[in-house]
Amino acid sequence: MNAPSSTYGLSSEARNLHWLLSNLVEEVPGVRSVAVVSSDGLMLLSSDARHVAAPAGPTVQDGPKGSTADLATIVSGLGSLTLGAAKLMDGGGVKQTVVAMDEGSLFVMAISDGSLLGVHATPDCDMSVVAYHMALFVGRAGHVLTPELRSELRRSLESAQ
Repeated sequence: MNAPSSTYGLSSEARNLHWLLSNLVEEVPGVRSVAVVSSDGLMLLSSDARHVAAPAGPTVQDGPKGSTADLATIVSGLGSLTLGAAKLMDGGGVKQTVVAMDEGSLFVMAISDGSLLGVHATPDCDMSVVAYHMALFVGRAGHVLTPELRSELRRSLESAQ
């Protein structure tokens, strides 16, 4: 994975989240790209898996047509939509949303502080494996996403642009 920004100078918590995100993209078969979005819709972390090495060699397009910023926008909007639907239906909190498409899947999972983890995956991914690894990420990341860490992650993304 190409890190969106250097982790140099970041706190150990921020570096750990970058490592967890990299691990999710690199180790889970079928994951194309990942975005972590704050409760107010701002991207906190993202992968840039649009250009990945194919097993036989050259770099290929393998992600949404836009950037991971587009994925973050979609995740934020879908999260807001499903939260509104859950309120209307008295369904409680939304834990996970899955959109299965002909050419891929989109998973959105709530993180304890209201942030969201979004994953764009291939159409042939094992959905249960992706969801399991997302739950592991959420379990490990949820307790460290403090307001201070969210601010640090935002600053890190802004300085990389």
